[in-house]
Amino acid sequence: MRGYNLKELENLQINSSILMEKGIHPELGDVSLKELLASWVVHDLGHISKISRVMAKQYKAEIGPWIAFLRILK
Repeated sequence: MRGYNLKELENLQINSSILMEKGIHPELGDVSLKELLASWVVHDLGHISKISRVMAKQYKAEIGPWIAFLRILK
């Protein structure tokens, strides 16, 4: 589905003026397409961050005293 959606975005041939066009969000009011797309990127990065934390915690018992230097485990 992600691949399909990315292809659809590419087919729209979005340029800088289209990115500045506004829509109305029911809670946020006026938002630009640029802001919406950027929020999608940040949303996905949040998932990557969660995945990294879960993966790091699997090593918590193995790192011994190094835990003091690894904030991701706190």
